[in-house]
Amino acid sequence: MVPSEENQLVPKEVESAAEEPRVLCIIQDTTNSKTVNERVTLNVPASTPLKKLFEDVALKVGYENGTFDLVWGNGDNVTDMTPIDQNSDKSILDAGFEPGKKNFLHLTDKDGEQPHIMQEESGTTEDSAQDRFIGPLPREGSISCTNNYVSQSYSYSSVLSKSETGYVGLVNQAMTCYLNSLLQTLFMTPEFRNALYKWEFEESEEDPVTSIPYQLQRLFVLLQTSKKRAIETTDVTRSFGWDSSEAWQQHDVQELCRVMFDALEQKWKQTEQADLINQLYQGKLKDYVRCLECGYEGWRIDTYLDIPLVIRPYGSNQAFASVEEALHAFIQPEILDGPNQYFCERCKKKCDARKGLRFLHFPYLLTLQLKRFDFDYTTMHRIKLNDRMTFPEELDMSIFIDVEDEKSPQTESCTDSGAENEGSCHSDQMSNDFSNDDGVDEGICLESNSAAERIAKVGSEKNSLLYELFSVMVHSGSAAGGHYYACIKSFSDDQWYSFNDQHVSKITQEDIKKTYGGSSGSRGYYSSAFASSTNAYMLIYRLKDPARNAKFLESHEYPDHIKQLVQKERELEEQEKRQREIERNTCKIKLFCMHPTKQIMMENKLEVHKDKTLKEAVGIAYKLMDLEDAVPLDCCRLVKYDEFHDYLERSYEGEEDTPMGLLLGGVKSTYMFDLLLETRRPDQIFQCYKPGEVMVKVHVVDLKTESVAPPISVRAYLNQTVSEFKQLISKATHLPAETTRVVLERCYNDLRLLNVPSKTLKAEGFFRSNKVFIESSESLDRHVAYTDSHLWRLLDRHANTIRLYVSLPEKSPGSQFRQSVYQKTGADLGNLDEACERVKGPAGNMKCVEAILEESTEKLKSLSLQQQQQEGDNGDSSKSTEASDFENIESPSNEIDSSASVENRELENQIQISDPENLQSEERSDSDVNNDRSTSSVDSDILSSSHSSDTLCNVDSAPIPLANGLDSHSITSSRRSKANQGKKETWDTAEEDSGTDSEYDESGKSRGETQYVYFKSEPYTADEGSGDKQKWLVVHVDKRITLSAFKQQLEPFVGVPSSHFKVFRVYANNQEFESVRLNETLSSFSDDNKITIRLGRALKKGEYRVKVYQLLVNEPEPCKFLLDAVFAKGMTVRQSKEELLPQLREQCGLDLTIDRFRLRKKTWKNPGTVFLDYHIYEEDINISSNWEVFLEILDGIEKMKSMSQLAVLSRRWRPSEMKLDSFQEVVLESSGVEELKEKLSELSGIPLENIEFAKGRGTFPCDISVLEIHQDLDWNPKVSTLNVWPLYICDDGAVIFYRDKTEELMELTDEQRNELMKKESSRLQKTGHRVTYSPRKEKALKIYLDGAPNKDLIQD
Repeated sequence: MVPSEENQLVPKEVESAAEEPRVLCIIQDTTNSKTVNERVTLNVPASTPLKKLFEDVALKVGYENGTFDLVWGNGDNVTDMTPIDQNSDKSILDAGFEPGKKNFLHLTDKDGEQPHIMQEESGTTEDSAQDRFIGPLPREGSISCTNNYVSQSYSYSSVLSKSETGYVGLVNQAMTCYLNSLLQTLFMTPEFRNALYKWEFEESEEDPVTSIPYQLQRLFVLLQTSKKRAIETTDVTRSFGWDSSEAWQQHDVQELCRVMFDALEQKWKQTEQADLINQLYQGKLKDYVRCLECGYEGWRIDTYLDIPLVIRPYGSNQAFASVEEALHAFIQPEILDGPNQYFCERCKKKCDARKGLRFLHFPYLLTLQLKRFDFDYTTMHRIKLNDRMTFPEELDMSIFIDVEDEKSPQTESCTDSGAENEGSCHSDQMSNDFSNDDGVDEGICLESNSAAERIAKVGSEKNSLLYELFSVMVHSGSAAGGHYYACIKSFSDDQWYSFNDQHVSKITQEDIKKTYGGSSGSRGYYSSAFASSTNAYMLIYRLKDPARNAKFLESHEYPDHIKQLVQKERELEEQEKRQREIERNTCKIKLFCMHPTKQIMMENKLEVHKDKTLKEAVGIAYKLMDLEDAVPLDCCRLVKYDEFHDYLERSYEGEEDTPMGLLLGGVKSTYMFDLLLETRRPDQIFQCYKPGEVMVKVHVVDLKTESVAPPISVRAYLNQTVSEFKQLISKATHLPAETTRVVLERCYNDLRLLNVPSKTLKAEGFFRSNKVFIESSESLDRHVAYTDSHLWRLLDRHANTIRLYVSLPEKSPGSQFRQSVYQKTGADLGNLDEACERVKGPAGNMKCVEAILEESTEKLKSLSLQQQQQEGDNGDSSKSTEASDFENIESPSNEIDSSASVENRELENQIQISDPENLQSEERSDSDVNNDRSTSSVDSDILSSSHSSDTLCNVDSAPIPLANGLDSHSITSSRRSKANQGKKETWDTAEEDSGTDSEYDESGKSRGETQYVYFKSEPYTADEGSGDKQKWLVVHVDKRITLSAFKQQLEPFVGVPSSHFKVFRVYANNQEFESVRLNETLSSFSDDNKITIRLGRALKKGEYRVKVYQLLVNEPEPCKFLLDAVFAKGMTVRQSKEELLPQLREQCGLDLTIDRFRLRKKTWKNPGTVFLDYHIYEEDINISSNWEVFLEILDGIEKMKSMSQLAVLSRRWRPSEMKLDSFQEVVLESSGVEELKEKLSELSGIPLENIEFAKGRGTFPCDISVLEIHQDLDWNPKVSTLNVWPLYICDDGAVIFYRDKTEELMELTDEQRNELMKKESSRLQKTGHRVTYSPRKEKALKIYLDGAPNKDLIQD
């Protein structure tokens, strides 16, 4: 029973012959501002005289009796300021104290004078001294923790190193602070550590890696003997069966304590330590129910390892002030009356009863958990309670183990009590079940003669239940997360230490008081819901018993196996220390080497001790680079190298015996340079590289062959002149210096001619590493302006040429292409003439397909290589073409196997058009060929969209409109007719709408782009054995070429026009992305990039590729892919439907009319907004790349006519049959609930007043088990419209379940239920839905006994 009102916190006692009620008094000291927040609790019998109450209060608070007054203080307002008579013999019950409530009293000044503090000698008994300690803090120097400590982070008194504290910290793996706090507490518990040391690990019986006790032993030994500041806990967590992910899970320290103790008990079975946890930490309590009429009591005994104490009772705005008050509340009984009456076995009727807990035995080590984490049912969030709760350094538990059973308020039961099983608590059988429990009180009726003996036994124990605090586990943070650390008192020197992960420091008693908690502001129940604060969470006390209190074992007292373990760990630590010393003296530097035979640059990391000589380091590098079979050791040397600039900084002549530490400038984490292992042939000698020299790579250029030779390395000085540099080059290349032209490539595409002989290399821009090109011919090119010279053009092309690997589609030019032509035109090999008849040249003469292919390919090349200047000519390129030099280009072969000859061609620079008048007819003819090829050479995928349907040419070579049945409102038709109004379509030069796919015009010509058209290709065969049968090209191309021109160059190899294939760039992990910006260059590509060519119509600007899925609401898989389509910006939904019709018919076999299907929004698998025919893409409907839409076939005419309508999918639930009907669409004119119910009533025949509905959960089709739907959904929400919480139905496609509320749920037998559960589980698993709907749960803390998570486990 959980109380919700303050006056229910202490259930009102009912007097009986067998009981005397007790009264809870809470006294607040108002005499001093420093103690106004301190409160003292007393739990006294109701017959206590007022005089005795004053004496008890004086002992508790530490004041002399008679120097203070007590006045009533119930509630916030003091209603009666008259002091209570302290000399009266009247009982507190007669004086107005109530057993059923908290009785608040204010301690005030007497006659205007402050109370006198009790002197030390005034306390004559040991008990009085103890009572005085656990009252309020002494007046002088006391600190109000609530006001004095509000920081969110803990402030240490001092931060000391390990050498000063003598203790070792624990490294936090990530979020394992809770584990570190518990481990340090166990380590600092003498009884636990000593018992752990006595346990001996048998390696023959168990793997040490998975043995939890053994790993704890090792950890404790390291904590005791290690010289490190902190040690790792990874071995311990590995023995728990945890992987690295567990280190990122923060758990509750109390939960860990329970789980770890359970695991240790399992591991210690059949050993001397089998009962260790119970001996140290286990207590016992009685869970009882007593009849208030006859005194009959039913009970059971439970054990506990910790006592959970609530901070604030549920629903109360007042927290308990101290641990003692919370302990009283823990055992305060509640009254079972009214509808909660208890059936008494003796009275044979329901009677009022008292139910509660009673402590029977306290453990040697007492663990108290302060339940600071709660749940806010208003916000549905976990919260942390930061209220102030004091705890004493010494805790007298004797007052809680009394023969009387009326205790302090609060109904919270112990975690292990089992009090929830109230049905068995009152039976005689329950008593018998515990008849052998250590001879604890076995009686049922308290009137037996054994009562006196029990009272005597309890009385003898009361004086021996004084506990001392030695560990406070602190949580800093909020319920969402935080940090744990431990404050622990050493029993060796009584000094408090803070163990905060790897930091261990001394702290004082004042630091402990700062963990009481308390936050500023209101004391309301949720005032600290999300506040981050620092306060105690777990307290561990040890019984003060000289006979049992142990000291830590000295080293000479260790068992032999621990002595061996200590020695082993010391040796391991020394070995680790030596290894770290070696690491600290090891130079680690990047090492490069150009393999002398493979001619590839190899990279590795050279690790060499700083005292090793250069000669020894060369030997290490020689073996590291695996050069034994390639070159002798004496043909290798190490030189200083800058890999970034590819620069040899210096060589180390004569320093073979110098230590590497000196050569490299010491041991460093990183070096600003690298090392190169340089090799030579036996007949060569090494060149001396002096500091200050610069590296120059010289490339010799041959204008005749237009080749650039591999580099020759030359070293020069920055202060050399150009003239001197030419002489140096002349010696290296054996070319005459007088005719040598030197070009320096300073940076990308910056080619500077060095033509001032007296200028220094530094002035010309030379740096560490440089690249120059030299040419020394007698040609007239030397006398041409540099930027107009052949040399400049060749170098410019060389600098911008990249090598690409192009994967071609399966269909390639030649015979395959011709076969495709025949297939598309309905011709076969026997009807070649008929096929050729379809295409005629400008003069009307018939041409065969092979001739057309050859001619069109040649014309495409010619046109793409022209420099067209079309500005001001209205797109008429024939009037502005300039003539220029050109090279003859080999035409593709007419033979059937022509692909090999086509694949070897080189196109460069500009092509002169000798007959401008012929150009127009050539273009027209080329257009004819293109149009024919596009209709005849591509497969159905290319023709899947009517956008790709092509223009056929008549005998007069005039293009005619597309014959695809497009209406006058067709966007594509109108666009094409506009384009045909001009003489020639051109590439768009403006990148409009850069976020969408770029436009692809049919002509494929770009202004000014043809000056960068270097293109050279050759076939490439994949590595043998790779299994790759794909056709490849190696293409050398000027990367300044646009994508559109690049595609035109690929046309002969792909076999279709550039508008009918797509270019995909291949990235790492073979990810492919389509390149669609036709006006962009290939500048983002680099050498050896891969490109994949796929057949299919490329997109134009404003067009989007759309995936069309069919929506099948009543099928097991409601989402079925149909086809890829192309929608254009500005197109209406109806136009897109018209274009889909032929594709649906050809590709999907769906013969539909335009009014028999609709398009609608698709979000994942959820159907959304229904698109109306007049909606326009980009205006009414947002559209993007790789868009997805649903196509839904209608049963009848379209009911959705307006955006104000709402279409929902309804499904009837029939509880009497345990089944769901099929989906039916309901179209609403508004968002009103009443209209929905009316439509559902019309649809189903259920009376309107009996309709109940609920919104489906999750992804469409919102599957839910028929075993759960009746109670799990939120049926009949109390709303008037659908677009408000909790429905939020604002768009089409929502799923609505409905039912007849008068229909009874079918009663199932166990067999039927199990059968139905299997059936539902199978059905829902196939659709990917879970059988049970439940919110996400936090990951439970588990310890796996054998180190494997899939084995038996121990969990809380």
